[in-house]
Amino acid sequence: MPSRKIDIITGRTALDAVRAADAAGTTPQRTDLATAVRYLLQLLDEKAPGNSVEVRVPPFGAVQVIQGPRHTRGTPPNVVEMDAATWIAVATGAEIWTDAETAGRIAASGTRASLVDVLPLRP
Repeated sequence: MPSRKIDIITGRTALDAVRAADAAGTTPQRTDLATAVRYLLQLLDEKAPGNSVEVRVPPFGAVQVIQGPRHTRGTPPNVVEMDAATWIAVATGAEIWTDAETAGRIAASGTRASLVDVLPLRP
């Protein structure tokens, strides 16, 4: 069963709530954070469909993107993993991918495990 798509209004509202909480120095509501992460993962999947790179933002979601060789079992050869705050920052352009990766906030393994060419998204 395919997952339910997050509509643009719901996604943008969640992103705005997360940004407002960050600006106020408070922790965003978990539901807003989860929705914002999943919305941005959905946009990434729409922008760069495929199955060669798995992007993980635990505990909120994961998506397979980028055209290329597909894996069928076990751990995929190209994996990108980061926390929710880092994902939102790089996905929206608030932080540059290479800066976050150099700082150790992105774990990327595999020869295709870079999203430099598809980020930032335009939520």
